[in-house]
Order: sequence, then C-alpha cells, then structure tokens
Amino acid sequence: MHPAIKLRHIRLFLAVADLGSLTAAGRAEGISQPAVSASLAELETLLGAPLLTRQGRRIALTPQGDGFRRHAREALAALEAAARATLPEAGPQRLSVGLLPTVSTRFFPEVVGRFLATRPGVTLSIETGAHPDLLRKLKDRRIDLMIGRMPQAAELPGLDFEFLYEEPVVAAVRSGHPGADLPIITALRDHPVVLPTRDAIIRKTVDDYLAQHGLATLVPAVETSTLALGRGLLMATDAIWFISQGVIEAELHAGTVRTLPLGAAYLSGAVGMTRPAGLSPPDSLARLMQLIRDAAEARRSGA
Repeated sequence: MHPAIKLRHIRLFLAVADLGSLTAAGRAEGISQPAVSASLAELETLLGAPLLTRQGRRIALTPQGDGFRRHAREALAALEAAARATLPEAGPQRLSVGLLPTVSTRFFPEVVGRFLATRPGVTLSIETGAHPDLLRKLKDRRIDLMIGRMPQAAELPGLDFEFLYEEPVVAAVRSGHPGADLPIITALRDHPVVLPTRDAIIRKTVDDYLAQHGLATLVPAVETSTLALGRGLLMATDAIWFISQGVIEAELHAGTVRTLPLGAAYLSGAVGMTRPAGLSPPDSLARLMQLIRDAAEARRSGA
C-alpha cells in the first residue's frame, strides 16, 4: 500500500460508499464537499485505480471500489478493535448504542432503567440520528448496537438483524383535529402534511402509500422525524404527520394525539437490533440485548 494513504482517505471513502453522495459524506464527516472530492481523487491516484463513478445524481462503486470497500472496512474494524484492546480491563465500561426515533422516546428508555439497576458501573453512550448515519457508524464499529427499523436488504451484508416486533407507520393528528372524521384522502388534501425526512427508512413506504392513493405530487409542508418538532406542529396546527407509532407512543397514551385510519397493513414494518455479524457481544452488551428482547416480548404479548 502506498505510504501516503491515510486513515482520513479510508474513512471518507467508506462514508461516500455508504451514503452514495459526496455532500452527505462531507456533512457526516464535518468537511466540505470539495475537500471530499479532493481526498477521494488523491486516494484513487495513490491506488492507481478508479473507485467511484457517477450514476445520475448518486455516486456508485466501480468493481475495484467494491472490492476495496470490503477490505477497507475489515481493516478499519480491526484497527478499532486494536485500539479498544489497549484500554485497561478495569475501570468504567461504556456501551455505544444508536437509536432510531421509533425506539428512542419510550421503548428504549424503559429498558435503560432495568439495565442500570443490574449494571450500575456501565455508561450508556446513546446516539440518535438518521438511519444512514447510524448504519455507517455501526459498520465502522463506532457504535456497538443499532436499534430501530430493519435495514434494507442491500445494507445487510456484514450485519446481523434480530427481529423484535412489528410497528406501524401512522398518520398522527392532535385530538380534536377537524379532519379526524373525514376520509383519509380528503383529510390529506385539506390539511398540511408532515412527512419523514428523505433519509428516514420509512419515507419510501409513505411515498408509495401516497402514490397509490393519487397523491404522488403532494408537497409536504414540513419534513421531520424529530419528536419535539413533530409534536409541536401537531399541537400548533392542523397538520397530519406520517411517523412510526413508537415515536408518539407517550402522546397517544396521554390522549393528546390520535391516529387517522389508513387502511394499509403494509405500512407496518419490523423493528429490531442490528449488529456486526460474527462478533460475540461482551457481557454488558449481552445483558442489554437480553433486556431488550424481554421488553419486546412483553410488547408483543400486550403485557
């Protein structure tokens, strides 16, 4: 390998390969898009092979790039493991968990209380964010576990997904909403619509639902998957928010928010735990995962 190749080259290449965009990779890594382009061009020169090609507005891997990604990811993971191996065995333990919005407001907080009661010396480092960002951090071993919607099939190589429960996408409105008794299509045409962000894993499902009901050209008033903003919009306006039910469970339980009947069973999807394949979890992580399984079983049984 050329001695001028640095870890920054590798990390930026993997970010672009995962996100399919120079701009998105630069935003994730905290650098400008021109700096990403320059770094990738430098890496290709040092390797003597093209790694990326443009397909419309997205970046795709060449055959050489696909092979390089596989080996580069394994090498980076090995380096991360080597760094962790230098840490002293004694002292505080830390687990890094990535949460998608559907589990971050109620399901996982309830698990945390049980976990801390049995592992008081462990610090849980929690990251929330968009699916692509958390998935890339998981693949780079920067988080130990990701909990949320099931990744797409193309994203699963090198990962293990464990099913926990099914969760629907709902159309949420405030209690007393003027469109609550209208047919759903009429309500959607007559009121502002809030959709998940474009990088949210449920967005395509929602777009397909709208297209099947003749609303493919509907322009959302707002795009967000964030509870604080979405809840505020529901309370302050007559908006209809398409979101995973788990995000608004507390509001539904309190009666401040209700859902409109969508009549589409396919809007339900799998929620589960995703981890790098082939790795045995350390004791504390294994305990956390078991508590998550127990909570999911209680949810499935209605307990």
